[in-house]
Amino acid sequence: MEIIKLRPSKDHPEQVFTRDIGFTLGNRLFISEMANPIRQGEEKVLAYWMNKHDISYKKLLTHSIEGGDVIVDGRHVFIGISHRTCMDAVQALQRELPDFEILPIPFNPKYLHLDCVFNILSSKDALIYPGALDSEILDRLSKIYHLIEVSESEQFSMGTNVLSIGHNRVFSLPINHEVNHQLRQHGYQVLEVDFSEIIKSGGSFRCCSMPIMRH
Repeated sequence: MEIIKLRPSKDHPEQVFTRDIGFTLGNRLFISEMANPIRQGEEKVLAYWMNKHDISYKKLLTHSIEGGDVIVDGRHVFIGISHRTCMDAVQALQRELPDFEILPIPFNPKYLHLDCVFNILSSKDALIYPGALDSEILDRLSKIYHLIEVSESEQFSMGTNVLSIGHNRVFSLPINHEVNHQLRQHGYQVLEVDFSEIIKSGGSFRCCSMPIMRH
């Protein structure tokens, strides 16, 4: 696995949360249409890098959609509906990708992105903060995954926003003791890294990574 770092920019202080700038579905990379004015322009930095390295992409236009609201599990794509990502964008993406099953997931917009309250660990398990979603959505998700609940206090410290890197290995914050205990109880190797300065801006491991290839 190769890790690529975009050059920091004083004009884009939130660019550290690279997950939001784009997302990859199958062998296609999409660059987001950012909703928040403070984030706008980051997508141009990513597009410049893609062009420089001759990597093809599709720039999404017209309707706002941010990568933190896009969670991929094979041909299933869960997309959070909030202030950052709208239903029109979901419908446009479904037309673009008829071979994928795209499932809109409305959630309380005060949590910014879907991956702050729901995060897939494997084909069987997912982390969830139930306080951000209604009962119908929770019931639907529980039929697809075994849901491991995150408490309100550990959601506040980004307990849901872990990064699963395959083979049951998960990056997580040391301060989220209960999340880490539950992960270990379910057979995951928890790689604890102190990332606490980053979470002050409202993101963690998943928010700071964006896959540009999926196998």
